[in-house]
Amino acid sequence: MSTVGYAAVAGQIVVVGAGAPLLTGWMRQVRSRLEGRAGAGVLQPWRDIRKLLGKEAITPAGTGPAFRIAPALLVATTVVATALVPLLSTDTPVSGHADLIVVVALIALGTLALALAGLDTGTAFGGMSASREMTVAALVEPTILLAVFALSIPAGTTNLPAIVTGAVEEPARLASPAGLLATAALAVAVLAETGRIPVDNPSTHLELTMIHEAMVLEYAGGDLALVELGAQLRLTLLLGLLSSLFAPWGIATSASWTTLALALVLFAAKVALLGAVLAAAEVFWAKVRLFRVPELLAGSFLLALLAVTSSYFLSGGS
Repeated sequence: MSTVGYAAVAGQIVVVGAGAPLLTGWMRQVRSRLEGRAGAGVLQPWRDIRKLLGKEAITPAGTGPAFRIAPALLVATTVVATALVPLLSTDTPVSGHADLIVVVALIALGTLALALAGLDTGTAFGGMSASREMTVAALVEPTILLAVFALSIPAGTTNLPAIVTGAVEEPARLASPAGLLATAALAVAVLAETGRIPVDNPSTHLELTMIHEAMVLEYAGGDLALVELGAQLRLTLLLGLLSSLFAPWGIATSASWTTLALALVLFAAKVALLGAVLAAAEVFWAKVRLFRVPELLAGSFLLALLAVTSSYFLSGGS
């Protein structure tokens, strides 16, 4: 494996790690402008993380290891998943290990860690939010699996770099009924997994309505900074996964510094565009009522199931 492959993996981690707070700031800025406000600036999430890192982390009495290791585990699993997903290049040293099931399992592990941390605090809000989070996850994770699996049937493998390479070589796959259904299903799953409107509202602090925020109410200081960074990393990773699977043009499929540099620029542009579209949509959308969320996610699961079915028949049942 050439140095370009190792540089691609390192580049993905660095770009996502450094760019995740910037993406969050960009989305907040877009939303502020559309609402007629000035906004705090694109760099505000980085300022918040720096401020939190300078404060003392407080551990509530009675909590165990689950509460203490959850923030680090959330960030660690997301970083590993970032290294595996082909965001910049499909020709990397870890391409052979970048299986769909492994990536989804890493994402689910981070969700499980936060849910256990919410339960570990012993508070009513923590337990309520953890229950809601696992209910959402029970519908979201299978949807992500099925949506990407629909694209893996023509490729004949669940290896993500191979799926992306096949989509680059045969763009017609993405315009097929299976591709369109999978896109819609995965888009809804990304909204739910990252706690965005209409599933959840990341800007609210009303404990009775929020899902993600209530699990992390007891965190402070550096631990809270890791939780916030982990959520921002997951948003960037999932938007990057969405762009790689359904708009893979520009991703490097060979070991070349030129194509890698181009892939980096296009990746930043695609994720920024997706973030802007999502932020603009949130201005006009309202959060759905909590008991409607399972109905929305069940609908996305059905779309993913239809995508798998149509992909199977369109590929000749092989």
